[in-house]
Amino acid sequence: MFEVTLLEDRIENGVRKASFQTCGIVCSTRIDIELDGDTITNVKYTNGCNGNTQGVAALIAGMKVDEAIRRLDGINCKGRGTSCPDQLARALKAMAGS
Repeated sequence: MFEVTLLEDRIENGVRKASFQTCGIVCSTRIDIELDGDTITNVKYTNGCNGNTQGVAALIAGMKVDEAIRRLDGINCKGRGTSCPDQLARALKAMAGS
């Protein structure tokens, strides 16, 4: 019900770049993720609470995918059952194949 939708997944100069559409009940509409191996190098949200999404992206840059999932998975915003950080965790899970 709250799953993200993969829009694009490619490798460019050794960096995996994927884009996901969020589930539609959070403020952000898209998440672009870059991974170098299992390390997050860049995250960019489209729409959403600009300061919060920039903050989340800055805090997880350089973090291992599994650690980011552990920290963000299940965060609930306003009783929606998901959130922009939770949507990122779901996207990272999809990239990790879990």
